Amino acid sequence: MKLGDTILPISPESDYDKQLNRKLFDYFRPLNNKVNGLASGVFAHSADNAATAAPTTGTYAQGDIVRNSNPTELGAATAKYVVLGFICTVGGTPGTWLQMRVLTGN
Repeated sequence: MKLGDTILPISPESDYDKQLNRKLFDYFRPLNNKVNGLASGVFAHSADNAATAAPTTGTYAQGDIVRNSNPTELGAATAKYVVLGFICTVGGTPGTWLQMRVLTGN
């Protein structure tokens, strides 16, 4: 086998080859999408690490970030903001978390 040789059958004929191709495709497709998204700077590919509130269970290190999966505009007029996510400021179980807010200008 040399570099560039195909490892999986291109046009599988046996049921085993078809099932193997499908399983491997299903396994590698989300991984491939995440790598491609991260390589091109697409922040949305961190969706595995998203929640509507700061974590209350698990162990986290200072600097860990959880993206807000449901951002909405909050606050009073002239001081409205959106919570982009939550950042761990003191590591621990679950750690100390603060909102990462961005003013909207409204």
